[in-house]
Amino acid sequence: METILVKEMMVPLADYATVSEKATLYEAVMALEEAQKHFDQNKYRHRAILVYDARRRIVGKLSQLDIIRSLEPKYEGIGDLKDLTRFGLDADYIRQMIKDHGLWKQPIDDICRNAAKLKVKDIMYSPTQGEYVAEDATLNEAVHRLMLGRHQSLLVTRGGEIVGILRLTDVFSKICAIIKTCEI
Repeated sequence: METILVKEMMVPLADYATVSEKATLYEAVMALEEAQKHFDQNKYRHRAILVYDARRRIVGKLSQLDIIRSLEPKYEGIGDLKDLTRFGLDADYIRQMIKDHGLWKQPIDDICRNAAKLKVKDIMYSPTQGEYVAEDATLNEAVHRLMLGRHQSLLVTRGGEIVGILRLTDVFSKICAIIKTCEI
């Protein structure tokens, strides 16, 4: 994998779902759907939306989890869900948590109202320093960053500008393709 470069595997920014940080959640979902229509159907579908600011610079990501979490504001009162789930949660504990916090008590119809009101800038995730990789980095380095950070994707940079996204699904597909060529 040493000779494979990130730029050979990334999805260019122009091919990925993007939306302004001023957009609503509804507009973000529509942008994702539109990007899916034009993306190579032989590849994995997009699972996130990249968010840009007034200068059209990428400043955040909206994942599937971010979108669903934003529709139930009470998750904010629970704390860092990533830390909680790291220890493993049994079904009884999860049921009790849902009951104690009153999670998902609103009718599903409220999703439409919430999606029209929620602003992307209020629910997006701002990537950390470890979620960027240079386009000329090797796949080895990218895999290392994905694994250590437990990321679903990395933002690909060229001279400080984001030019694409490297998705874990594409890295996994490449690794599987390499494995299939091995003689055993």
